[in-house]
Amino acid sequence: MNILALDTSDQVLSVALSGGNGLWYSEIDAGLRHSELLLESIDDLFRISGLSAKDLDKIACMKGPGSFTGLRIGFSTAKGLAMALGIPLLSLPSLDCMAYPLSAWPGLVLPAIDAKKASFFAAVYRAGKLLSDYMDAAAEKLAAELISLSLSADEQILLSGPGAELLFERICPFLPHKMVKIDHDFRKGRAKELLEMAKSVIVNIPDDLDSGPLYIRKSDAELGTA
Repeated sequence: MNILALDTSDQVLSVALSGGNGLWYSEIDAGLRHSELLLESIDDLFRISGLSAKDLDKIACMKGPGSFTGLRIGFSTAKGLAMALGIPLLSLPSLDCMAYPLSAWPGLVLPAIDAKKASFFAAVYRAGKLLSDYMDAAAEKLAAELISLSLSADEQILLSGPGAELLFERICPFLPHKMVKIDHDFRKGRAKELLEMAKSVIVNIPDDLDSGPLYIRKSDAELGTA
């Protein structure tokens, strides 16, 4: 199955393409330039792979939470391609994709995205299973959630996702009895993981093309008019 996967949930833009026995991947520290670089990255993978848009069987993108602008760009691009090609669109939660490669970690996994305003988009996992809600929370609240879900005072905690380094600084004072570590790939894009999850029959339920990103906080524009 030929699948294109787009991760525009944070500053690192990543795109993955699978076809036949091959997998092609692109990753760029895009900052705020997702709209400029996404289509170029997709075209580069098509050129390298020898595939074209008409060869695709499915498109996957990050559902959120994450950057409001980035998610909208990824969703609109994926939706436009899916509608034009008449193929399924699948969106998956960003935090699930960040936790997916860490399922073998012997403890709790907390992927986090810096949500600004001293807060993080985050969720807690163990052995690949989601244990909490998708949260918009400060470090102290996240620490309390980890403590409540821990099996023991010695259970290790692994922080991942683009907000991991900042969260590490802020959460450690609330977890003196814990062993908190940072995933060495915390800042990588997750288009490969999104693609692998999109292949799974467990999550292989296409989105309605009228669906949109998962926002767990109103945008600044909405808050300003509330």
